[in-house]
Amino acid sequence: MPPIRIVHRTSLPAPEAWRRLTDWTRHGSQVPLTRTTVETAPPTRVGTRFTARTGVGRVTFDDPMEVTVWQPPTAGSAGLVRLVKQGRVVMGWAQIEVRPLEPAGAEVRWLEDLRVRGLGRPFDPVLAAAGRLLFGRALSRLLRS
Repeated sequence: MPPIRIVHRTSLPAPEAWRRLTDWTRHGSQVPLTRTTVETAPPTRVGTRFTARTGVGRVTFDDPMEVTVWQPPTAGSAGLVRLVKQGRVVMGWAQIEVRPLEPAGAEVRWLEDLRVRGLGRPFDPVLAAAGRLLFGRALSRLLRS
């Protein structure tokens, strides 16, 4: 499946946008029927692991992820975090880039390569549309004041 790409501009300064977007437990509260649990001690760094569990009752699936790139934004330079999905159902990777904008604000670029075990290429358009909707909403909510 082609990667899902979402670009979002915010009036938040890049460090604040980064803080909100990398608060992994907040991600779960923005995705319906999902709870996120961080398995490693803070702060976030390369090697941090967390799992998003989605579902109702016994019908659930886990989306375990590990941070493989961790470069917070600095004055004038973009921040970049890359997550590798390590589950049996959901596979792929996600990348979030936060670029400072002049004179203020930030641009967020969310790129996600999402694969779901058992769903072949005919489902790619549906999966991509659902991903754009789900991740776009989560991104907007995470950045909301």
